[in-house]
Amino acid sequence: MSPHPFRLVLLAAALAASGCGAPPESVGEHLGLELVMEQAVADELGSFQVVVLPDGRSRRCVDLQRSCVQQQVKANEPLVIQDTAGKTGRALLFPTKLSEGVQELGVNIPVGRDYVVIIEALSRTSPPRFLGSSCNYLGAVSPRNDPLIAAPITLAAVDCDPTFPP
Repeated sequence: MSPHPFRLVLLAAALAASGCGAPPESVGEHLGLELVMEQAVADELGSFQVVVLPDGRSRRCVDLQRSCVQQQVKANEPLVIQDTAGKTGRALLFPTKLSEGVQELGVNIPVGRDYVVIIEALSRTSPPRFLGSSCNYLGAVSPRNDPLIAAPITLAAVDCDPTFPP
């Protein structure tokens, strides 16, 4: 399976009731992703971590969102993904750079079926703290995908280390 480029567009609102507007348009071979934060955590938010797991339908999002995904899966389980700068890993970190509530992320995900995409919100502290996550089933990755509307980030008061080993 070869990697397929996606553009993930994150719309992070400070409040759960914020309006999101229409879903991002799918442009060419990119996947749009819209994400809404549950509560005001913008001051604490330092980055987003993206992890893609195979066998998505066999996993329960409610369980994956209770704490850091790194503590719930084997180190070699997440798929190797790549950002637009060429960095690869089983988890990719994207510093928060919101511009009018929008952040674009470019990720190459291997072509395939039955994935779950987890987006974890991490604090700006060192080491980062887990603030919550969004869990999204992705039936298939192909050369052309419709936009994926991400589930809202569910906040969790869990003290865990979200970082994956290099």
